[in-house]
Amino acid sequence: MNLHRLDLNLLVALDALLTERSITRAADRLHLSPSATSGALARLREFFEDELLTRIGRRMVMTPLGESLQVAVRDCLLHVQSTVEIKPQFDPATSKRNFSLMMSDYVATVIMPTVLQQLAREAPGVTIELLGNDEEPWESLSQGEIDFLVLPTNFVRNDHPAQVLFEDEYVCVCWSGNSQVGDTISLEQCLAMGHVVARLGAQRPPTVDAWFFQRFGHARRVDVIATTFGSVPHMLVGTERLSIMHRRLATVFAKTMPLKILPVPVEMPKLVEMIQWHKYRDRDPARVWMTQVLMAAAANVQQ
Repeated sequence: MNLHRLDLNLLVALDALLTERSITRAADRLHLSPSATSGALARLREFFEDELLTRIGRRMVMTPLGESLQVAVRDCLLHVQSTVEIKPQFDPATSKRNFSLMMSDYVATVIMPTVLQQLAREAPGVTIELLGNDEEPWESLSQGEIDFLVLPTNFVRNDHPAQVLFEDEYVCVCWSGNSQVGDTISLEQCLAMGHVVARLGAQRPPTVDAWFFQRFGHARRVDVIATTFGSVPHMLVGTERLSIMHRRLATVFAKTMPLKILPVPVEMPKLVEMIQWHKYRDRDPARVWMTQVLMAAAANVQQ
């Protein structure tokens, strides 16, 4: 195999083609014409002596060699990118860096206001892109599509570095006018009342429900399933429903909404949120600085 015939641009094209499995979409991604992208594919096929992508009906599918190359090519490009982009120093005051962070709306609500206040003071040119946790957040991190991933510790995988961002505990939350609840709530009341829960995506199982089932042999009575954590408090007001949710999030909403926060009637495990980044960014000064900003914001929330 003569590597002199395979330049970096062809690897970039190969990555786009294997990801998109379409010459048209790969061309858009590469900012090239379809004919130029088709020419790149022809050169790649000649180099690897394999079709790489083959048409079946209206779809293009990867050959076995194409499948075997997909992860390796993306990893190679990420390694090159991180090598050439990492600067020996990072000056937040002058930087125009954009950071993409994937996290739940709960984490964003709790820590990002403090983060953005610090950036406004110390790094006015730095921009932030917040992304909700998708079905495969680990894939987004491994492919270099995001800078940081924030997930509960039981969802974190060991492929990339991670550290604890903050801990939280669960509380019971209800409308302040709820006639069924006083200053405390018993386990029997908790299990008998209708609950509002948040479930984010098919790959994010309802951990609190799973814990209840394991501990008591049956799950809570769920009346409403919300798609975001932040929408749950709004669905409690004016009803006699209950929610078991994160204390820090409940505290934020209780400042502006008629909510009552009560201790849960049983001891529940703490929630530990982890922050994770790509292994090739481990020594990036910009990544280190942004991690420190996020950690400081999380510590401030805990006070």
